[in-house]
Amino acid sequence: MLPYVIALTALSEAIAFLGLGLVRPWGEVWPRWVPFLRGRRIRPLAAIVPASLGSVALVCLWTPLVFGFADTDPEMPHGAKAAILYACYLPLVAWGPLLAAVTAAYAVRRRRYG
Repeated sequence: MLPYVIALTALSEAIAFLGLGLVRPWGEVWPRWVPFLRGRRIRPLAAIVPASLGSVALVCLWTPLVFGFADTDPEMPHGAKAAILYACYLPLVAWGPLLAAVTAAYAVRRRRYG
Protein backbone atom coordinates (compact mmCIF):
# COMPACT_ATOMS: atom_id res chain seq x y z
CA MET A 1 0.00 0.00 0.00
CA LEU A 2 2.89 2.39 0.71
CA PRO A 3 4.16 2.56 -2.93
CA TYR A 4 0.63 3.45 -4.04
CA VAL A 5 0.43 6.31 -1.55
CA ILE A 6 3.88 7.59 -2.49
CA ALA A 7 3.09 7.43 -6.23
CA LEU A 8 -0.26 9.16 -5.75
CA THR A 9 1.39 11.89 -3.68
CA ALA A 10 4.15 12.41 -6.25
CA LEU A 11 1.62 12.56 -9.08
CA SER A 12 -0.60 15.09 -7.32
CA GLU A 13 2.40 17.26 -6.42
CA ALA A 14 3.65 17.16 -10.02
CA ILE A 15 0.24 18.19 -11.36
CA ALA A 16 -0.05 20.97 -8.77
CA PHE A 17 3.44 22.15 -9.75
CA LEU A 18 2.30 22.53 -13.36
CA GLY A 19 -0.14 25.18 -12.16
CA LEU A 20 2.88 27.39 -11.53
CA GLY A 21 3.52 27.35 -15.26
CA LEU A 22 0.43 29.51 -15.67
CA VAL A 23 2.07 32.36 -13.77
CA ARG A 24 5.77 31.82 -14.53
CA PRO A 25 7.68 32.46 -17.78
CA TRP A 26 8.39 28.75 -18.24
CA GLY A 27 4.66 28.35 -18.91
CA GLU A 28 5.08 30.21 -22.20
CA VAL A 29 8.33 28.71 -23.53
CA TRP A 30 9.57 25.16 -23.08
CA PRO A 31 12.49 25.03 -20.62
CA ARG A 32 16.00 24.21 -21.85
CA TRP A 33 16.03 20.80 -20.17
CA VAL A 34 13.07 19.45 -22.23
CA PRO A 35 14.54 17.52 -25.16
CA PHE A 36 13.31 18.34 -28.69
CA LEU A 37 11.04 21.14 -27.44
CA ARG A 38 13.47 23.49 -25.68
CA GLY A 39 12.99 27.13 -26.50
CA ARG A 40 9.78 26.63 -28.48
CA ARG A 41 6.67 28.58 -27.54
CA ILE A 42 3.92 26.63 -25.80
CA ARG A 43 0.60 26.92 -27.58
CA PRO A 44 -1.85 28.62 -25.22
CA LEU A 45 -4.56 25.99 -25.66
CA ALA A 46 -2.07 23.29 -24.63
CA ALA A 47 -2.07 24.86 -21.17
CA ILE A 48 -5.55 26.39 -21.03
CA VAL A 49 -7.57 23.27 -21.85
CA PRO A 50 -5.94 20.92 -19.29
CA ALA A 51 -5.95 23.62 -16.63
CA SER A 52 -9.63 24.34 -17.24
CA LEU A 53 -10.54 20.67 -17.08
CA GLY A 54 -8.47 20.33 -13.93
CA SER A 55 -10.21 23.25 -12.26
CA VAL A 56 -13.63 21.77 -13.08
CA ALA A 57 -12.51 18.40 -11.70
CA LEU A 58 -11.21 20.02 -8.50
CA VAL A 59 -14.44 21.95 -7.99
CA CYS A 60 -16.45 18.75 -8.43
CA LEU A 61 -14.13 16.84 -6.12
CA TRP A 62 -13.82 19.29 -3.22
CA THR A 63 -17.05 21.32 -3.28
CA PRO A 64 -18.98 18.64 -1.35
CA LEU A 65 -16.80 19.65 1.61
CA VAL A 66 -18.79 22.87 1.83
CA PHE A 67 -21.88 20.83 2.53
CA GLY A 68 -20.11 18.58 4.98
CA PHE A 69 -18.91 15.03 5.06
CA ALA A 70 -21.40 12.20 5.23
CA ASP A 71 -22.89 12.42 8.71
CA THR A 72 -24.23 8.89 8.47
CA ASP A 73 -20.77 7.34 8.61
CA PRO A 74 -20.13 6.19 12.20
CA GLU A 75 -16.37 6.29 11.57
CA MET A 76 -16.35 10.07 11.03
CA PRO A 77 -14.97 12.08 13.94
CA HIS A 78 -17.19 14.32 16.03
CA GLY A 79 -16.59 17.42 18.13
CA ALA A 80 -13.09 18.87 18.17
CA LYS A 81 -11.75 16.13 15.91
CA ALA A 82 -14.35 17.02 13.27
CA ALA A 83 -13.39 20.71 13.55
CA ILE A 84 -9.73 19.80 12.96
CA LEU A 85 -10.73 17.64 10.00
CA TYR A 86 -12.69 20.50 8.42
CA ALA A 87 -9.91 23.00 9.12
CA CYS A 88 -7.39 20.76 7.35
CA TYR A 89 -9.53 19.96 4.31
CA LEU A 90 -11.47 23.20 3.80
CA PRO A 91 -8.63 25.05 1.98
CA LEU A 92 -8.88 22.41 -0.76
CA VAL A 93 -12.26 23.89 -1.69
CA ALA A 94 -10.48 27.02 -2.93
CA TRP A 95 -8.06 25.09 -5.16
CA GLY A 96 -10.46 24.67 -8.11
CA PRO A 97 -11.73 28.27 -8.28
CA LEU A 98 -8.21 29.65 -7.82
CA LEU A 99 -6.89 27.45 -10.62
CA ALA A 100 -9.75 28.69 -12.81
CA ALA A 101 -8.83 32.31 -12.02
CA VAL A 102 -5.15 31.72 -12.83
CA THR A 103 -6.12 29.94 -16.04
CA ALA A 104 -8.33 32.86 -17.10
CA ALA A 105 -5.51 35.32 -16.35
CA TYR A 106 -3.10 33.17 -18.39
CA ALA A 107 -5.55 33.11 -21.32
CA VAL A 108 -5.99 36.89 -21.23
CA ARG A 109 -2.24 37.48 -20.91
CA ARG A 110 -1.39 35.15 -23.79
CA ARG A 111 -4.09 36.67 -26.01
CA ARG A 112 -2.88 40.20 -25.25
CA TYR A 113 0.87 39.64 -25.59
CA GLY A 114 0.96 36.69 -27.92
